[in-house]
Amino acid sequence: MELRRKSRTVQPAGPLDGGYGWFIVLSTFLVFGLTFGVIKSFGVFFVEIQHYFATTATASSWITSISVATVHFGAPVGSALSTYFGHRPVVVVGGLLSSIGMVAGSYAQDLLQLYITVGFLTGFGYALTWTPTVTMLGWYFEKRRPVANALASTGECILTFILTPSFQFMVDQYSWRGAMLILGALQLNLCLCGALLRPLNRHIPPKELEEKEHELELLSQSHIDSRSSNNRSDSKKSDPLNVKIIRYVDYTLIANARFMVYSMFGVFAALGFFAPSLFLVPYARSQGVEEYQAASLMSISAVLDLLGRVLFGWVANLRLVKTVHQLIVTVILLGIVLLLCPLATTFTQLALFSAGYGLVFGATVSIHITVLAEVVGVERLGSALGFFMLIRSSGGLLGPPLAGIFIDKMSDYGTGFLMAGVALLVSALFLLVLQQMNKKGTGRGKDVNLENGKGHEDLKQRNFNFRKRNSHS
Repeated sequence: MELRRKSRTVQPAGPLDGGYGWFIVLSTFLVFGLTFGVIKSFGVFFVEIQHYFATTATASSWITSISVATVHFGAPVGSALSTYFGHRPVVVVGGLLSSIGMVAGSYAQDLLQLYITVGFLTGFGYALTWTPTVTMLGWYFEKRRPVANALASTGECILTFILTPSFQFMVDQYSWRGAMLILGALQLNLCLCGALLRPLNRHIPPKELEEKEHELELLSQSHIDSRSSNNRSDSKKSDPLNVKIIRYVDYTLIANARFMVYSMFGVFAALGFFAPSLFLVPYARSQGVEEYQAASLMSISAVLDLLGRVLFGWVANLRLVKTVHQLIVTVILLGIVLLLCPLATTFTQLALFSAGYGLVFGATVSIHITVLAEVVGVERLGSALGFFMLIRSSGGLLGPPLAGIFIDKMSDYGTGFLMAGVALLVSALFLLVLQQMNKKGTGRGKDVNLENGKGHEDLKQRNFNFRKRNSHS
């Protein structure tokens, strides 16, 4: 009974598909820009830091790699904390951590200090801001969710377009330390993004609350039923704890085959997503392109990235084709474009590559969260985002350093793009597997019992036993 009283949490009343939801889009827009937009623009600092500390491309790339990996590792923490404390305070704290990490990094005396400050501390701040904001966006929109996700994600490319040349200017004027200090102040705007997150409030009625509690108990018991009858009495005592844990972190998602396949797509996609933005500017400069022209390549990519997100987000919203089919095509195209990069040696050729890369990249990222919501259902999107980012973290962590190893061995930045292209083509194979699972009708991923083949009759029997047990209590 005590568990039932405490579980009366605030939940969304239902998607609005407009109204104040557009302020949530604005908040998510800025969060995308001030997190992943900054990460994509960090290539300007990469060259300066590498020269300042006289180190290798592999060692310098660990800064971005640790930051990206921490965003992914910290995503489940952000999801759980926002469920317990609320989305607004968690995002505000994340903004403060991001700013503190970047400011502290501007005073770093060696690479290890940059790993800890810019890599870990700022990355963890990003995790606390990005996951809760994107989750709330999914709550506010249903019919217009693809468009809302696409518009919000354009913040990444618009701020990349603005920040890349701005960082280059600040580095020239104030050195990389001064530019990083200014960036730390800019990160405080993430706190304002958190202030915009107004929850959709309603209290769950007792009857609906009981059904929700029952659903959570069924999810937890699916992992208990395989135990022997001698252990069942001890298992039942732990049920309330399992139910409580699942309410904040739905670990039963790891039993969802479709979710795990999609997460493996995320791992290999992450290997290729972040390496190009880190090495595009150094590659251009290694080909003799002037530094401001090299920095402008990221701006060109950002403009076409914006177009790709809006255009293909709108196409996804029309439901002309299945969203997963659209994602398969764009991921394959993105891999092919990256494989062609080493053929570009002049500024004009690199500008064409940047345009093509930006367009297809935007088309890919505008819909991958929408596909995740379709795989697990919007009611589990918060936990799914957290676990998806956690699983994907291995790709984000290894991508830049792995590309850096190829670059150091071959003394050619172009090899980093080859590695990224191959990784993305491999990730497309997992999307094809997911599509085959969809064709065979492998559930909707909303009930672990059905995923494990328990069947609907077993679910009914559990429902009867649950209500009978409650009636005696």
